Amino acid sequence: MSFIHPTALIADGAILADDVEVGAYSIIGPYVSIGSGTKVGPHCVIDGHTRIGANNHFYRFCSIGGMPQDKKYAGEPTRLEIGDGNMVREYVTINTGTIQDIGVTRLGHDNWVMAYVHVAHDCQIGNHTIIANNVQLAGHIQVGDWAVLGGSSAFHQFVRIGAHAMVGGTSSVRQDIPPYVLGAGDPFRPSGVNTEGLKRRGADADTIRVIKDAYKLLYRRQLTIEQAMLQIQDLAKSPAQAQALQVFTQFLASSERGIVRP
Repeated sequence: MSFIHPTALIADGAILADDVEVGAYSIIGPYVSIGSGTKVGPHCVIDGHTRIGANNHFYRFCSIGGMPQDKKYAGEPTRLEIGDGNMVREYVTINTGTIQDIGVTRLGHDNWVMAYVHVAHDCQIGNHTIIANNVQLAGHIQVGDWAVLGGSSAFHQFVRIGAHAMVGGTSSVRQDIPPYVLGAGDPFRPSGVNTEGLKRRGADADTIRVIKDAYKLLYRRQLTIEQAMLQIQDLAKSPAQAQALQVFTQFLASSERGIVRP
């Protein structure tokens, strides 16, 4: 059974599952669909062409599906897609996409998005990420699964954050951060491998060891990226290691902004 507070405004055309909850003074626009089990707290605004999955929780004062903060935007019906099981805390803003990109901003599944986070147009955020208070994501950013972004960090448009990477608080990120890498600073400087995060997600000791070896080849052997990639490919001694290193090398090969270096 749904609970819609009598002060909430639900536009004609909005599609809400039967058990969606909407708190006091919240506004749901006409092109919004919201899946089963999702809770919208008080004083939220959800508009734009926005599709939200199941079992999400939007805390008070969120602004979801607003138009992109891009001066080229001319009212095109771009979209926002949000998956299942996300926690979105106070004053988070997530904007729709632009036609200069693929036209859609995405937030995947089981993400934890803390207060005052801004997710700009065309960002593509994976699953199981933690985005701490006041993180600011500019347009066209990609964030891989299980990444952790520390509080009050700022990310330049078009950068990519690899899977399992960890960014310390108050960092300034202007280039791509490869998978598994942790670090911090302004500008961001890599300092090692996110070992604890990998352990928590079930990576075995030998796989973590070869990831560390790959990190050393990339950052401590004074090799070019191409030279490091060739040597990294020879490190794997098992399918699990090969898969982990493939994630690493594919990311390096596809980088357009360049990767962060010490």
